[in-house]
Amino acid sequence: MLPHAHFSPNETTAEQLLKAVSGATDDGSHDLSHILRVWQNVQHIAAKEGGDQAILTAATILHDCVDIPKNSPQRSSASLLSARKAAKILRGLVWDETDIGRVAHAIEAHSFSANVKPLTLEAKILQDADRLDATGHIGIARCFYVSGRMGCAIYDPADPTACNRPLDDHEFAIDHFFTKLLRLSGSFQTETGRKLGAGRHKTMKGFVDGLLAEISSNRVSD
Repeated sequence: MLPHAHFSPNETTAEQLLKAVSGATDDGSHDLSHILRVWQNVQHIAAKEGGDQAILTAATILHDCVDIPKNSPQRSSASLLSARKAAKILRGLVWDETDIGRVAHAIEAHSFSANVKPLTLEAKILQDADRLDATGHIGIARCFYVSGRMGCAIYDPADPTACNRPLDDHEFAIDHFFTKLLRLSGSFQTETGRKLGAGRHKTMKGFVDGLLAEISSNRVSD
């Protein structure tokens, strides 16, 4: 199946937008497979909560259209820059300005680091859908993929749980679970998102507890 075919009944729009973001990143945690997983999550949530499918299609495809590495000082601006680029792309396709604003808001508000409150149903759905892809088994895989790209160690052998040091997810992959991933379960905006997120949170918590149990006997003494 061609990627745009997943976005029925907005295949034509999807094809145009997927072409616009093709090759925008070499980050395997924000590639086409991520877009398709987020779209699947969007569909699960929208089936229960509602939402405008055209707005959701555009917001999903364009939500990471500006690629800023996780360890960049500009990371918290990524969603704003993506929203601005998305608006430019949609204006080139002669979209209505009100709809462009709705898409741009959903994109800007989806980011954890931007800390922008989602004000529309579509923004709430996209935020939940994107955060679902940061949790569960796929969230674990993406965490270690990104940490590997940044050159992080898996954990601090002297203090894996950061009892006597600040958490630093630019140095240790496991720290990212405590700085962000295990905090996501309390941030879902929709009832459907909360229900889906609860199971994925349990999966991640079990993984972290198991990993820490396995490495506990190998801790490096001061």
